[in-house]
Amino acid sequence: MHRFLLLLVLAIAGCEVYTPPLPGAGTTSHKTQTQGQTGGGASAAFASVARAVEPVAERECRRRASGLNCDFLIRIDPNPKAPANAYQSVTRSGRPVITFTRAMLADLSNQDELAFVMSHEAAHHIRGHLARQEQNAISGAIIFAGLATVAGASASDIAEAQDFGALLGSRSYSKDFELEADQLGTIITHQAGFRPSVGVRFFSRLPDPGDKFLGTHPANHDRVQVVQQTIRQYNLN
Repeated sequence: MHRFLLLLVLAIAGCEVYTPPLPGAGTTSHKTQTQGQTGGGASAAFASVARAVEPVAERECRRRASGLNCDFLIRIDPNPKAPANAYQSVTRSGRPVITFTRAMLADLSNQDELAFVMSHEAAHHIRGHLARQEQNAISGAIIFAGLATVAGASASDIAEAQDFGALLGSRSYSKDFELEADQLGTIITHQAGFRPSVGVRFFSRLPDPGDKFLGTHPANHDRVQVVQQTIRQYNLN
């Protein structure tokens, strides 16, 4: 790492990068097991949950985000060897896509957990997190490149500072984004007829990311707390 970028890293390390967590009809039980199923059983459970969650997510999207493409595509990653993951993306036309890998489906214990994770990913789109993250990355790149230029850094150091600024900018509010998605995802899960109080137990099996510098996810207990606060606030279960 070049000396100029090292100085920037040390300066940022002394700052507070982590932002504190945001404060914060009857349901039908769905208990079909998905854990350990990577074939037709998991696919059938996935399709059932998607049919329930998708219209609710689209309704919330249209209600909360005027002008946003709310036509969700919920799919299973065609690569059977892809590692456990669930993520939200958009197509070139702006259509939101929620993707689960088969390994992720095998890690989920029941349809409540599946619905919670699915609703969480839908909430990322509704809250506009991808666009906000991109804007934060651009702002970070501009700021760090400007600092490097003023300091008389070389062209290569400026480019490296720009890359680091983009990385820092993209991650500076990522933990807050996760908590926002947990909050709205809790509401969508309930409205789709599932139990967020059960779905949130998925966090108990995840390694705790803690509060790492440039980490992208908040501590598990913070996420559970947001879900529990939302359940109490809206009288969910």
